[in-house]
Amino acid sequence: QVQLVESGGGLVQAGGSLRLSCAASGRTFNVYAMGWFRQAPGKEREFVAAVSWSGGSTYYADSVKGRFTISRDNAKVTVYLQMNSLKPEDTAVYYCAATRAIRAKTQRGDYDYWGQGTQVIVSS
Repeated sequence: QVQLVESGGGLVQAGGSLRLSCAASGRTFNVYAMGWFRQAPGKEREFVAAVSWSGGSTYYADSVKGRFTISRDNAKVTVYLQMNSLKPEDTAVYYCAATRAIRAKTQRGDYDYWGQGTQVIVSS
């Protein structure tokens, strides 16, 4: 079993930056690929970024490519999402997710565990 707790959300002006963290607990964290998804009001939850278990492979949604960076620190059992050049359309609840797969995944259905989410609001 894996438990995930996100932090780092908040209110920021357009063009600013935030760093989200997701602390995982439970056994064998090193064998889970991790991802970030987001859900804006009235919209479906969508893929944002994913990282493989080793951290060697990463994937990004086109809408955040070049602005967001996902990384992980297995020693601290934490995955991060560095968000730069934020836009109002990035406003959403951001969810951390973990999968038993080794390779990074981009589909919601591939993830087995989810955090409770952290709110990000980008003002114009």
